Amino acid sequence: MSYSSDEMMSVAAAASLTDGDVCFVGIGLPSTAANLARRLHAPDLVLIYEAGAVGAKPDRLPLSIGDGILGETADAVVTVPEIFNYWLQPGRIDIGFLGAAQIDKFGNINTTVVGDYADPKVRLPGAGGAPEIAASAKEVLVVVRQSKRAFVEKVDFVTSVGYGDGAGFRERLGLPGKGPVKVITDLGILEPHPETRELTLTAIHPGVSLDQVREATGWDLKVSPELTTTAEPTDEQLDALRALKEAS
Repeated sequence: MSYSSDEMMSVAAAASLTDGDVCFVGIGLPSTAANLARRLHAPDLVLIYEAGAVGAKPDRLPLSIGDGILGETADAVVTVPEIFNYWLQPGRIDIGFLGAAQIDKFGNINTTVVGDYADPKVRLPGAGGAPEIAASAKEVLVVVRQSKRAFVEKVDFVTSVGYGDGAGFRERLGLPGKGPVKVITDLGILEPHPETRELTLTAIHPGVSLDQVREATGWDLKVSPELTTTAEPTDEQLDALRALKEAS
């Protein structure tokens, strides 16, 4: 079965989630991947959405964090302060799943402005709960389409901190979470170098060349000496993904 680069990305992102994880989900690509994982291999994945849905089990992709389907299918609906004060900040979230408008080589995310903050070229949707998720979730996954516009040497504005300027930055700030452990794109997968924390290409999707990935990256991309190729999506995975989207 043929598939698109977006479908490859969604399947790879879903495969990064483990059954039983408690996952704080952002709308868009993260929500698609998380709901796909729950349908395929992680039925006990606990999905938490910022508006207060705990254990949501939507049968279609939600349109927003306030989509009624989330509350209707949740194990519980709590207040927004409870989500952050009781679930996120005390370390009860295993995975924070985020998107990005810009991301830099140290995994810092921008969803605020492109250009100068006082006189931006583009004003983006903003932070929402992403800064708290990036700071406090035990681990962070990022899913984003890869291009030089999105993958920049240094983000124009740090909305959600990754590794700041490199190794030791999160520790100096006293951030409890590990930060971004994986960035899944439509071209491959990047992970922080264990010493420098710079994002390094560790896997490439089938049919994608290394030159393509480098061309879509706004810095001198480091490549793991143990670079692998991700598995192609199976028919079962593609059928589940397409059914999820068709229901929306």
